[in-house]
Amino acid sequence: MPLSISECLLRCAVLVSCCASCCASWAQAPRIDKIDPPGWWAGLPDPMLLVRGENLNGARFTLTGKDVALARTQGSDNGHWAFLWLSTSNAAPQTLGVTARNGQGEAHNTFVLAARANDPVAHRGFSSADVLYLIMTDRFANGNLGRDKAGYDRLSPRGRHGGDLAGIAQHLDYLQELGVTALWTTPVASNGDMHDSYHGYAATDLYVVDPHFGTLEDYRRLSDALHAKGMKLVIDLVPNHLGVKHPWVLDPPAPEWFHGTLPQHRGAKHDFYQLVDPHAPRQAWRDITTGWFTDAMPDLNQENPLVSQYLIENALWWVETANLDGIRLDTFPYVGRGFWHDFHAALHAVYPHLTTVGEVFNRDPEITSFFAGGVEHGGIDTGLDTPFDFPLYFTLRDVLANDEPMTDLAKILRRDALYPHPERLVTFIGNHDTTRFVTAAKGSRPRLKLALGLNLTLRGMPQIYSGDEIAMGGGEDPDNRHDFPGGFAGDAHNAFTQAERTATEEEVFAWTAGMLAMRAAHPVLQTGMEQDLFADKDDFAFVRSTDGLGCAQDHRSERLLIVVNKALQSRPVELPTEDTALAGCTEFHPLKPAVGEEPNLNGSKLLLQEPAETMTVYQVR
Repeated sequence: MPLSISECLLRCAVLVSCCASCCASWAQAPRIDKIDPPGWWAGLPDPMLLVRGENLNGARFTLTGKDVALARTQGSDNGHWAFLWLSTSNAAPQTLGVTARNGQGEAHNTFVLAARANDPVAHRGFSSADVLYLIMTDRFANGNLGRDKAGYDRLSPRGRHGGDLAGIAQHLDYLQELGVTALWTTPVASNGDMHDSYHGYAATDLYVVDPHFGTLEDYRRLSDALHAKGMKLVIDLVPNHLGVKHPWVLDPPAPEWFHGTLPQHRGAKHDFYQLVDPHAPRQAWRDITTGWFTDAMPDLNQENPLVSQYLIENALWWVETANLDGIRLDTFPYVGRGFWHDFHAALHAVYPHLTTVGEVFNRDPEITSFFAGGVEHGGIDTGLDTPFDFPLYFTLRDVLANDEPMTDLAKILRRDALYPHPERLVTFIGNHDTTRFVTAAKGSRPRLKLALGLNLTLRGMPQIYSGDEIAMGGGEDPDNRHDFPGGFAGDAHNAFTQAERTATEEEVFAWTAGMLAMRAAHPVLQTGMEQDLFADKDDFAFVRSTDGLGCAQDHRSERLLIVVNKALQSRPVELPTEDTALAGCTEFHPLKPAVGEEPNLNGSKLLLQEPAETMTVYQVR
């Protein structure tokens, strides 16, 4: 019977341990193979270096440089790892020397303490004034055919297809034409030869760009190109877990580096109510934060100060290296609150405008709001700028794809009271972990357009999953991760250009781009307050304005009225205006592309006839 991956790796671990013991019996000169991080910057917090090599146990480390010091060191028993704490707070940019020495010889390496770029267009953060576009790098576009590697197979749903960073950079004009202002790509850290790991969520080296996607220089060039166009870059980081082929899995740098071991660990549980419940026993929530997400994704032990510092430094390194503007944090509830507090304190101390958004995959606002920063639970504030608005995602699916009443939308928006900053919530109708909206809506283009329209007009910062703007379909993972048409050699057509889009693709693209242009032209859709006026089974009406005052009290402030009818027939809608943001308003002008019929004002009541399956946006005066 063939051995499982876990059995094979376990036998390898035993062999590594035996070899290490044998080697230790013959004293040899130390060797330095790798240093994490590979460099640092003058002015950033003092770094902790993780040195990988041979015969490092018992070696004496020295550091050469001006105004620097080696505060302390710690080595692993097998001699493969050493931690070095550097004091660099008073040092100028320079190249440092790192030496490991024992009675048999010595090893030298250099470590660059660089000057910070201080790029004025970097580290700006994202906000509700932005529109975030999600790209799964492997499935978007292949821009460097010369770097293609053996094993690419576009016919394999879980195989590598060849999309890369160069392919993204070549299509930034498309993103600008659509109207997005910020880009989030799935993780760029190397996944090595992890099987079926085209997605990037099983890292084998946290300091190397996956060679399937390109190089670190490619990533920097993408960041520079985005900033040159006034756009922003958001990295996807995964502090919760690694890929099972990471060297640490068989050879951890320190005891308790992981929660459990390869042969003996718990699987992660997903009942987040146990985390929220102040009366839950430890055993009820322990496996959420200490269980392995899958057997191929070992769970890091962030309660270990060495692991915590390593992960925080890794985030700082990526942000500084690529001049990043924000961070998307994967599997957020599966990591303890204490780590998130320290993580955000360190990041925000260096980059006060940097923004983080956390994945809390749950439909209950009681759960998602629990992880938002700005409030303490159990005495700990996570510091998270905002979670994704999964409750709104589920509700939009319910009311538009499953024909639940629009009153459910009003109900979920009332739960905004649970959040410290509901205006920061990142809204969306789908992502790389969900079925495509148009598929969930049984192919209905009108319902897709309503979903996109609501996503772009409700409070919060909208996120669009690459392909939704051209009505791409797809079921459960991996069917929801098809290649973007036109991004790869041999594609039947090119949806990046208007001339080659199908009629359906162009219809939805034009609607989305038009709504984004409206959003850019009307700041109240970005930062204005929301006042919900009416909801019944098929209709929903709300106002976005600078305040809740009516036109009689504040005639100069902008206000927009948004009316949605999902019914298959035209419906009358009657809106009271007294003591609302519409009080005293007399002019209602439909805005393209969401153009409906002119309303009638009868005293303090606004009478509308909203066409079937449409949204109308009125500029109100």
